[in-house]
Amino acid sequence: MHDLNGDDDLARLLETERQASVRRRRLRWLLVPLLLALGGLAWLLLAPRTNDAPRYETEPVQRGRLVVQVTATGTLQPVNQVEVGTEVSGTIESVAVDYNDRVSAGGVLAQLDTDQLDARLRQSQAALALADARVLEARATVTETGNRLRRTSELIAKKLASPEEMDTASAAFERAQALLAVAKAQVDQAQAQVDADQRAVEKAVIRSPIDGIVLERKVEPGQTVAASLQTPVLFTLAENLAQMELHVDVDEADVGQVAEGQAAEFRVDAYPERSFPAHIEQVRFAPSTTEGVVTYETLLSVDNAHLLLRPGMTATAEILVEQLEDVLLVPSAALRFRPPSTDGTGRSGGGLVGMLLPRPPHGDRRAADSAAKARVWVLRAGAPTPIPVETGASDGTWTQITAGALEPGMAVLTDVLERGG
Repeated sequence: MHDLNGDDDLARLLETERQASVRRRRLRWLLVPLLLALGGLAWLLLAPRTNDAPRYETEPVQRGRLVVQVTATGTLQPVNQVEVGTEVSGTIESVAVDYNDRVSAGGVLAQLDTDQLDARLRQSQAALALADARVLEARATVTETGNRLRRTSELIAKKLASPEEMDTASAAFERAQALLAVAKAQVDQAQAQVDADQRAVEKAVIRSPIDGIVLERKVEPGQTVAASLQTPVLFTLAENLAQMELHVDVDEADVGQVAEGQAAEFRVDAYPERSFPAHIEQVRFAPSTTEGVVTYETLLSVDNAHLLLRPGMTATAEILVEQLEDVLLVPSAALRFRPPSTDGTGRSGGGLVGMLLPRPPHGDRRAADSAAKARVWVLRAGAPTPIPVETGASDGTWTQITAGALEPGMAVLTDVLERGG
């Protein structure tokens, strides 16, 4: 029995040892991949990134023409646009013109009914005739009282009339003279009324003040117009559509580059494939503010001999500010480019170590950014290298280089494409 128990204990001991050995082997198999993964991660974080070099987009330095333009939008308007109304009230009897009709200065546009105006004129003319008659009557009275005063004066000299009779004759003469003055004033008043009524009859015929074209007609025969408070507008005329003006709004950031006499081109939606020439006639000083945006109205003179352009058309103008020939040019993107491996101080900005290193003070970064504004980057020995430059004019896409170690054909960096593997 003892031998059997000893054999069982030995068997259990061996089995336990075998199971422990199996667990140790399994643990080793689990630890090995984990350690390898941790080692690989540490290597990725700490090892130099010799194979993590970025790829860059480049463009060549060029020599050529640079055209600097200012873009502005606005509307076409006639050089002289006149609104024609009526100064008298009444009913429209007839309309002589329609839209797009050509009219001459003094030509009839419309006619008001003049029955009431004619009656008023006849009444004022009758009042004038009555006033004239009263003047004649007053003159006769002056003559009569004057003769009586003279005879009374002669009788006084002969002591045949009393002083009281002399006073009466003198007073009668003075009253007659005063009545004559009143009668003359009434004539002037009546004449003024006749003139006013005559002008009203004449103004019942509405005439064109200019040679031009009818843009709008806002009246029909039979319509009643009232001119009591303000003159109603009946017609809108354009003096000459062969010569027009383009009114554009120039942004405050661009107005310093715009001046009278500069050439421009513009397009309208009606003829999208065609451009029309123009030149600046006036840059107005008065600002216009819309939703916080400040603009200045600028007038461009436009030749419209073929009458293709119409009032109110929306136009987009390109104002020629500067045109340079045979100048050194770089893409504007090259001046904005910053390589990812530098923070402006020359120190590496990549990798785990670079992420943990403290950044320079804000003021230093701002100074570095300011200094970096006038430089471009080229690849030398596979690494981005800055080249200081001085810039001139720019059209937004290309910028003139006035000084710097650049030559046509040199490739400047404009963007980072991707990192290599």
